[in-house]
Amino acid sequence: MNNIYIPPVVKNLLIINILFFAATFLLTNLHLDDLFGVFYFDSPKYRFWQPVTYMFMHGGLAHIFFNMFALYSFGSLLESRWGGKKFIIFYFITGLGALALQWAVQAYEVHQIIGSVINNGKIDMAALLEGQFNTQQLSMAQAVTLRSIYFGGMVGASGAIFGLLVAFGMLYPNAELLIMFIPVPVKAKYIIPIYILIELSLGVARFEGDSIAHYAHLGGALIGFILVKIWKDKNDTFYTLYE
Repeated sequence: MNNIYIPPVVKNLLIINILFFAATFLLTNLHLDDLFGVFYFDSPKYRFWQPVTYMFMHGGLAHIFFNMFALYSFGSLLESRWGGKKFIIFYFITGLGALALQWAVQAYEVHQIIGSVINNGKIDMAALLEGQFNTQQLSMAQAVTLRSIYFGGMVGASGAIFGLLVAFGMLYPNAELLIMFIPVPVKAKYIIPIYILIELSLGVARFEGDSIAHYAHLGGALIGFILVKIWKDKNDTFYTLYE
């Protein structure tokens, strides 16, 4: 264990995420999810700092464990390759890209229901929050959708993590990964695209009860892909491993 090396940016990200997670469950009276999770930009619960702070919030032990394990596993190698400054830029841009796509999808859904991406007084938000749908001239399905968009927050580093996964797959395509429930190692260039396609299919299908922000994952993956393409084209001096 003494030989485990964690680069400084990854180490600090791990510490900050763990501190936020601990505070969320120890200080339940403060409702930190509402304060630091991110809401739709037209929501009465939206605050300007949330596009950054949501990346450090997590909804449960499994959520933070898998995200932090991926951050350590893939982020450590990428930070060692890029350096701390480039890595943290990549991390935050992919996290913001994840939110941008999630907001774009939500804005489309809001526009389909009320004819605009912002409310402008068309819907009584207080009544919507309390479940008084009949006075809103909305169908039950429309009201449920609007309520989930305006009052359902998003938390987690998953968007940035998907950016890291894509970057790893592009830079180390022949690295063999051990995947849960798959008995043999699988090369990154095969398993990561499959994972992205699964997220896309789940986002389009929108199964009832699925609370995962699949489009945020796809947004992080897309921005990660674009950034790696730009950086490789401009400066193709990276050393290679597993290739």
